[in-house]
Amino acid sequence: MGCRMQRESVAGAMKLQESESENKLDGETASDSESKSEFGGSPPVPTSDDTPEVLNRALSNLSSRWKNWWVRGILTLAMITFFFIIIYLGPMVLMTIVMCVQIKCFHEIITIGYNVYHSYDLPWFRTLSWYFLLCVNYFFYGETVTDYFFTLVQREEPLRILSKYHRFISFALYLTGFCMFVLSLVKKHYRLQFYMFGWTHVTLLIVVTQSHLIIHNLFEGMIWFIVPISCVICNDIMAYMFGFFFGRTPLIKLSPKKTWEGFIGGFFATVLFGLLLSYVMSGYRCFTCPVEFNNDTNSFTVDCEPSELFQLQEYNIPLVLQSVVGWKTVRMYPFQIHSIALSTFASLIGPFGGFFASGFKRAFKIKDFANTIPGHGGIMDRFDCQYLMATFVNVYIASFIRGPNPSKLIQQFLTLRPDQQLHIFNTLKAHLLDKGVLVGSEDA
Repeated sequence: MGCRMQRESVAGAMKLQESESENKLDGETASDSESKSEFGGSPPVPTSDDTPEVLNRALSNLSSRWKNWWVRGILTLAMITFFFIIIYLGPMVLMTIVMCVQIKCFHEIITIGYNVYHSYDLPWFRTLSWYFLLCVNYFFYGETVTDYFFTLVQREEPLRILSKYHRFISFALYLTGFCMFVLSLVKKHYRLQFYMFGWTHVTLLIVVTQSHLIIHNLFEGMIWFIVPISCVICNDIMAYMFGFFFGRTPLIKLSPKKTWEGFIGGFFATVLFGLLLSYVMSGYRCFTCPVEFNNDTNSFTVDCEPSELFQLQEYNIPLVLQSVVGWKTVRMYPFQIHSIALSTFASLIGPFGGFFASGFKRAFKIKDFANTIPGHGGIMDRFDCQYLMATFVNVYIASFIRGPNPSKLIQQFLTLRPDQQLHIFNTLKAHLLDKGVLVGSEDA
């Protein structure tokens, strides 16, 4: 009797656990359920057809699959055209666009957090989020101005003072926001407020830091900005095309529409595209020269003598390939070899930025970050791979390309006191005499 009652109680407990598990979402844990009850749940975000009415009427006779293909194609061409226009307008416009994209991406991610958990009306949440964005941008752009416009900063007294105490001011601004957050804590919402505090900081890390690296890449030469971004765009387009027409094998569960055929086809197409684009751009100084600030004209200049990286050189073709192509040597720019690394990363590793974004959207039951671009979603949906690419390019330049910059050394040298300049001069002179570069008066 006792054993029977025990078995019945165990069976009842197991049924209760099964019914609870059936009510949970795929991959949701008990702690997730508790968090959901505390945070007010994750209401589904309503979706709507944001396709322009003109396209809806023109494509009304097509199936939804082909309609989506044409909408994405037309708007992709429009975005590529806009990309060419801002490149033509120069580096200052590009930097402004990067800043605008950064702000929009930050807004989209913060809005998701606000909409999902808006029922508690947290005090100061949105205000503090934008305040921290302002603080982080002040820090990063202040560092950039001091680094690249050193002479201009030293020439203007207010800028010189701001530059000297820049990091202290940045820390004081952040500390003010930190104290404001602590003062805004409400007893019954501690957990949610700290959750959203972390949400804001992770968003800043993903969005602001990466956009700062994009601008640093731009200063190295517009080719380091255009080629990586173009490779990501090419891979996105070609992977979609190959997957649309030939896709049969699913690639990853996070993105059910992604296929191995699209992934592999996108890789080969992107590598070929990177080689061709690099060959064309390497012949123009406006793309290969570093973006520098001219103190005489108070404007940006991109004029220089091309480095060896952008001068045609002759390379021997491996014996295995000579019989296939019929050539023994090939003339190409060294940068084209680096473009292979860039395009390979853009096509093999870059998509994982998109997979990460897909996982994020699935976690909050949303289709897109926003409805800014019909058929494409929000700005963040288009730049999820670009941010990962920007970090790789910056690390790649620092590891394999960038060397000492004589102009920056001279700028810093000229700001020293006369006795410090004289000490460096004597030290450098003694070093060059020892190396035999200079001839001493006794040897003359």
